Amino acid sequence: MEVNGATGEGGGAVLRTILALSAVSQKPVHIYNIRAKRAKPGLQPQHLHGVEALGKLTNARIDGLKLHSGELTFEPGIIEGGKYLVDIGTAGSTTLILQILMPAAAFARKSLELEIIGGTDNPLAPSVNFLQNVTLPTLRRMGFRGEVECVRRGHYPRGGGIIRARIEPIDKLQAIKLTERGEVVKISGIAHAVRLPATVATRMAHSAAKELLKSVSTKVDIRSESYPPNQDPHLGPGAGITIWAGTASGAILGASSLGRPGKPAEEVGREAADSLIEQLKTGAAVDLHLTDQLIPYLALADGTSEITSTSLTSHALTNVALARMIFDVKIEVHGELGQPGRISVDGIGFKRAVT
Repeated sequence: MEVNGATGEGGGAVLRTILALSAVSQKPVHIYNIRAKRAKPGLQPQHLHGVEALGKLTNARIDGLKLHSGELTFEPGIIEGGKYLVDIGTAGSTTLILQILMPAAAFARKSLELEIIGGTDNPLAPSVNFLQNVTLPTLRRMGFRGEVECVRRGHYPRGGGIIRARIEPIDKLQAIKLTERGEVVKISGIAHAVRLPATVATRMAHSAAKELLKSVSTKVDIRSESYPPNQDPHLGPGAGITIWAGTASGAILGASSLGRPGKPAEEVGREAADSLIEQLKTGAAVDLHLTDQLIPYLALADGTSEITSTSLTSHALTNVALARMIFDVKIEVHGELGQPGRISVDGIGFKRAVT
């Protein structure tokens, strides 16, 4: 199958989604114009390591796997599982490496145990805390079996973060319905500061909680994470916050913000809180970042899934187009780019091959 990497948002998400679906379906793909719409097109270290790891997991034959390559051919084989170490070598996102591996790992012959070294809290990528507290709990409702542990955080430019994941194989994914958000019953979160004063974390947490309590009449519990200087194992400084709202319907919506030099901790906290507040105002059951992450799983699931999204992003619409391309799956999207919307997916009912 020929896939133009400049499709839709034209970034790394196109590569990850296509290869993840190719690996599950065992359909060979040739991708060209990889990351064509980015300032630095082609495969960067993070993408290179992700494709390499997926190749090992699926016994794939890969042509064109080299730094800055604008095209590659991926011919997947049997999904084995096993134990793997992925060292990105930079502060590239560990969670985006997981994104490319998780769908295939769910249908592997045996469990996947994975250690990834790189960045855990990156701009333009889900934070490890978002993955742990928003993405994975939602996927478990579909039957996905996976856990992720953050051993050490990593930030730009030093990286050095470590996450460990274990994913157990399943026979199939179940469809899910997340259309009614329901009452918000609790807002939780983690504000962290490493190689920085502990007050940075507490100021982020306090600022976010203060902002949230202006808009919601529910419990807000944001934990501060910091380390004494002589017991801090991290390679470089960094700070960030991830918050999530649990609702009566079981929906979980999240938001994150990262610190940077010169950015007040209070601003970081408010940024995450404001994002979550605006999303909650829509009444939708799935946040804008989880929406695009769910699309591949909805396409694979057994039955018709339906979700409401706080905002239809270019990533989400691109993933819709790619799922249609690989599986010829029926997906209906109601709503406009950048606005709340509804997505219905008639999943193909993919089943794990038993050998």
